[in-house]
Amino acid sequence: MTTLFLILGAIIILMCIWLNNVSSRIGIPTLLAFIVLGMVFGNNGLVPLHFDDYAFAKDICTIALVFIMFYGGFGTRWDTAKPVVREATLLASLGVILTAGLTGLFCHFALRWGWVESFLLGSVVSSTDAASVFSILRSKKLGLRNNTAPMLEMESGSNDPFAHMLTVLMLSIMNGKATALGVSWMLFAQLAFGALCGVGIAKLASWVLDRFNIKGEGYDSLFILSVVVLSYAVPEIIGGNGYLSTYIVGIMLGNSDFQGRKALVNFFDGITGLMQVLIFFLLGLLARPELFPRAILPALAIFAFMSLVARPLSVMGILTPFRKYPFRQQALVSFVGLRGAASIVFAIMAMTDSVLLENDFFDIVFCLVLISISLQGSLLPWVSRKLDMVDAKTDVMKTFNDYSEATQIQFGSIDITPKSNWDGKMVKELNIPRNVLLALVIRNGERIIPHGDTMLRGGDKAIVVTKTFEDTETYLVEKKVKKGGKRDGRSIGETAGEGLVLLVRRGKEEFIPNGDTVLHAGDGLVLLRTK
Repeated sequence: MTTLFLILGAIIILMCIWLNNVSSRIGIPTLLAFIVLGMVFGNNGLVPLHFDDYAFAKDICTIALVFIMFYGGFGTRWDTAKPVVREATLLASLGVILTAGLTGLFCHFALRWGWVESFLLGSVVSSTDAASVFSILRSKKLGLRNNTAPMLEMESGSNDPFAHMLTVLMLSIMNGKATALGVSWMLFAQLAFGALCGVGIAKLASWVLDRFNIKGEGYDSLFILSVVVLSYAVPEIIGGNGYLSTYIVGIMLGNSDFQGRKALVNFFDGITGLMQVLIFFLLGLLARPELFPRAILPALAIFAFMSLVARPLSVMGILTPFRKYPFRQQALVSFVGLRGAASIVFAIMAMTDSVLLENDFFDIVFCLVLISISLQGSLLPWVSRKLDMVDAKTDVMKTFNDYSEATQIQFGSIDITPKSNWDGKMVKELNIPRNVLLALVIRNGERIIPHGDTMLRGGDKAIVVTKTFEDTETYLVEKKVKKGGKRDGRSIGETAGEGLVLLVRRGKEEFIPNGDTVLHAGDGLVLLRTK
């Protein structure tokens, strides 16, 4: 049984990867494809798995949301977010409260729901989904005018804690446990303990990374992984907001300089992608399509009200006083109010609580998320162009923390041999191309930052830096020289034609060859080829 379960899990992950490629080509948001896949394997799907354990789903989705929240901060580039931090913070806090309140009023007066359940739904769906926003901006490379992208990224990355706080508050009211003093203390504890824990854990983690060299490949990733878990669990134990703490830790560590940050960006990018797949797939598993006819109309009504009234009023009420955001920009920010992972987790939280819900709460939230991702997610590039908010000169990847890691520069080393062209010459006497910089000289273990008068000697190792080169038509391959083969015992110049030999590995030695280098059986070759 375990083997079959593992095979099924692997098949599902492979299908998600395939759907990611397909959806990006045809313009459908990837997360929508994961929901549909979950429905295919859901209770009434083509391959029914009969899954309806909301408590288990809540635990899994909570863990997944923790990593999504962390990466929302870890991937945010503070230099680009700083000019709009006030606006983004207000949208993430006051904007969430206004959206929840207006949506609650609509549910009560238009749909005739009870007061508390109305505001509970408003709280559950009040935040903008970071995973969806990040995914669309990255995949479509959507550069936007007037710092719109960093504003959206920071808002969507930091507003879930406030939606979570409102959800917890409404659930406590429905349980009859809320008092004026209790509510005041809960709000204070959520914000204060969450923020203090986040700052404290981030500073402690930075101190450890600065002071100690974590040995062993991958162990730095495990260290940060444990920091992420602690950043959520510690404040939760003392009544703080774990999601707020996690986001703060993410943004502080993501904008710190420490060795191995590039690998961590790639690591958590993969982890977050898996968490997104998990949440939206679980949503599809829990869905009950037979109840959709009853849930679709309320979901459409709530979606239309949020898109046309609640979100625009909240955004415009916050951004208009700044007097530097034109109407078309405010309209775009209003449109990018996608509901997603957090709404799912908070809806499951409500389903597992002891409160009595009078409406098809989860199915309505499901349909609302489905509509939001499919319509708003698909139309976002088109709406951005229609509002003339697309800036072709702006690279949206610059707003993410891994931008500098993905482009720019690359280091290389040159061994200076005695009596070579560089031996005994000063740096200013070298004929170095303009796009290459001599950045460092290593001499007998000592590291020297060179200047024009620095004299180079035989035995030095010169570290040069130049711009990186990436080309889908050029790639590297590795070959072994076979005994008796056409390369065995012959020079590289005599066997040209299969690609340029960039590196030769001979035993424990690695060196860059020239045309006269004679190859031997067992040599490992790294060749450059083009399609």
